[in-house]
Amino acid sequence: MAKAIWNGAVIAESDDIVTVENNAYFPRSAVADAYLKHSSTTSVCRWKGTASYFTLVVDGEENPDAAWYYPEPKDAAAEIKDRVAFWRGVEVTG
Repeated sequence: MAKAIWNGAVIAESDDIVTVENNAYFPRSAVADAYLKHSSTTSVCRWKGTASYFTLVVDGEENPDAAWYYPEPKDAAAEIKDRVAFWRGVEVTG
């Protein structure tokens, strides 16, 4: 079972992981909404498309833009649609 943990909280947990460019993408349904705050940040990957971000909020502490997802990935990245990946100190185990 893979887990994404930050600030002592399990942000996501699933056996259904897709790995792209060494990043574990969790199903959106496996990510705890209680820790997510929408961000206005976006970035563009030439082959995956435009990424959107979440800020993580745990016990009043924020980790800005620590989770990202592709709302409408390009065809080459279709396998990560409706999936979320993490960085910026989020520990992914499993």
